[in-house]
Parts: sequence; C-alpha cells; structure tokens
Amino acid sequence: MTISVIPFDAGEALLDWHGLCDAFVAGHSLPKAEIADTFLYRGDDTLLSRAAWIDGMGIAVKSATIFPNNAAVSKPTINGGTNLYSDADGMLQAVVDFHLVTKWKTAGDSLLGALKLAPPSVSNILIVGAGTVAASLIEAFGAGFPDASFFVWNRTPEGAHNLAQTSDRVEPVDNLPKAVEAADIILTATMSKDPVIHGDWLRGGQLLNMIGAYRPDMREADDTAMRRGRIFVDSMDTTIGHIGEIEIPLKSGVIKKTDILADFYNIDQFTPCAPDQITIFKNGGGAHLDLMTGRYIYDRWQSAA
Repeated sequence: MTISVIPFDAGEALLDWHGLCDAFVAGHSLPKAEIADTFLYRGDDTLLSRAAWIDGMGIAVKSATIFPNNAAVSKPTINGGTNLYSDADGMLQAVVDFHLVTKWKTAGDSLLGALKLAPPSVSNILIVGAGTVAASLIEAFGAGFPDASFFVWNRTPEGAHNLAQTSDRVEPVDNLPKAVEAADIILTATMSKDPVIHGDWLRGGQLLNMIGAYRPDMREADDTAMRRGRIFVDSMDTTIGHIGEIEIPLKSGVIKKTDILADFYNIDQFTPCAPDQITIFKNGGGAHLDLMTGRYIYDRWQSAA
C-alpha cells in the first residue's frame, strides 16, 4: 500500500473553504467519533495529543507541541505531526503536514459556526489578535463572507498594522470597545488568560466567535458576555470540562450546561443571530475535526493524483 506524504503548499492548492465546511457537516452525520485527548504541561508549554476514530471514515492521530516563547526567537510556536489510518484495516494511509491540517481545521471550524450562526447581513468582521491564526481567518472568512470588510486589533498595535499590510481588505484599529460595537462578527484568536471581550460592549445582532483560550486557565470573554449570549460549541466533549471559556463560568454558576444549546452533532439547531440576540460560538477543536480535515485533504489529494 502506498503511503501518501502531503506537504503544505501542494496540499493547500487543492482545498476550498466551503468544501471543507461541507466535509465537516458530512462527517458529523456519521456515527459519533471516539476521541481521546491527553494534555501535558510545563509552565507555559503544552503537549497535546489527540486521537479520533469515526466508523466509516477512519483514524487520525495528531500530536501538537505549543511553546509560546518560541516566538521570541523566531520559531513557530506550534509544531507536531498528523497520521491518517484506514478504517478498514488500520493501515497507515497518509502523513499530512501538521500545519496544513491545523490551519484548515481551526479556521474552517469557526467558519462553519459563522455560516450557520451569523446575522443575515455581515459587512464588518473584527479579528482580535494578529497572530498566525488571524491570517488564516482572513482567508477563510474572506471566502465565506466575500462582501465583508475586515478590521484587526492587537495588544501591540504594530502587530495589527503588520497584518493589515498583507491584505487590502484589512484595516487596523486601536479602540477595541468601539471596534467591537461596530462589528457583525467578532473573532478572537488570542492566548489570553484574562477576558479581552467585555459583555457590556456587545449588542444584539452580533456573533462572538472565539478560537483562542484552549487551556483550562484561559478565557477571552467575561462573565457578562457568557451570561448575555446564546451559546453554541463545535463539540460538547472537547469544550465542557476542558476549556476555561466554558468551564470557568460553569463552575462559578454564571452559566449552566443547559445554556450550551448545541454542537455540530446537532447542527440543525444552529440558527442565525436575530437583531435582538447576542450569539456566542466556541471553537474547541478536537481530534475528530482533525480527522475530518485530514480525510478531506487526503481525498482531494487522491482525486488529483
């Protein structure tokens, strides 16, 4: 059996953001994934290993190392590897570039949530955080909302200005509360341990779509935001009990589990944000989404062979 090795550039040339979202919907129509996550920590550093098995799709194992201090010495903060195995016989089918899977899984996850939950008219998208994920969000949401303008805020204004120079659709902003108020979709992609979005800044008809805060001690939105919003997640299994964005307000009684209305396994319950509603979507990721993304990449690779 030939094992495909799929590099970043050659693999990405075959992909489409709407096609990936369709693959996510199809993947969630299959039997629910069996997933297992392990987290190891050393100070600010994290080793995350994720495995998933979906009956009818196959198996994926992805390991990620997250070293935030690498940025100071011009090294990638996130590294790792992804393997795909056959559902029929467990044979290794492909080794897919880790960064390709991560980029498309992370941004595509939030894009699918937004396509289902955003208000009917989206003209203004704010990205909070100007790191690597922000650049992929511009690509994904640019495809999903082709008529929208993008604005970016960063703790250090230089980061926002540098990102804005990469696209004529992006403008840096310095006043975060004002930018939040003006946005139809707010995308947060930070590693903050303290909320950067305050619920008092939000208004009806907005979608707050959160990507960062992947550890139990991290969060990007305060209690007021969580209390005011109708809450959706990509996966109950990978957010509840794992991610501070959900777990901290649950433990303090700010929200209840019943306030989390649905995940992608009940995507028919995702409805667009009405003018009087604040909607919150939490992107928690998960190995099953890595598997769906990896399988989508592998299928496109095989079709192009």
